[in-house]
Amino acid sequence: MATTAELSALVSEIGLDHQNRATLGRLLTHGNLGHAEEDSEGRMRAQIRIPPDELVWDPAILVMPHGGDLELEIFNDDDNTHCALFPSNGDRQFIWLPVHSRGTAGLNLDGPGYYWYTSPIGNDEGRGLIGAIVVLGDVPRQARLDRPDQPRP
Repeated sequence: MATTAELSALVSEIGLDHQNRATLGRLLTHGNLGHAEEDSEGRMRAQIRIPPDELVWDPAILVMPHGGDLELEIFNDDDNTHCALFPSNGDRQFIWLPVHSRGTAGLNLDGPGYYWYTSPIGNDEGRGLIGAIVVLGDVPRQARLDRPDQPRP
């Protein structure tokens, strides 16, 4: 588990501590930050875990360098059953995670932004397990809103 100083450095690493970006760092105050690894064919892969007795995803924030396909391997190391509900273009992915199990999800996140994932069963200390996949990059020119340029870090 990351200390407050380590988490602040991780959130700063991807620029989430600037104007209009701090919210994500404040909502996900537990867990670590991870990066998807891209293979030679452009497909990204990552792993997330549910550590025992912590009621968090690890990492809580997963960063993709750009939009595309992500193969996600999920481990439930906890002594409780959980599930995983992930975003994916066209449909959400639901994975049932019995005690000490693993599952995989194939996601397609084709545009930059924040994509939330959760374990929506039970109460899990009043909020459920909450995580985010951050897809870096710019929106294609044809999809941009007609508005003034925004400040960039």
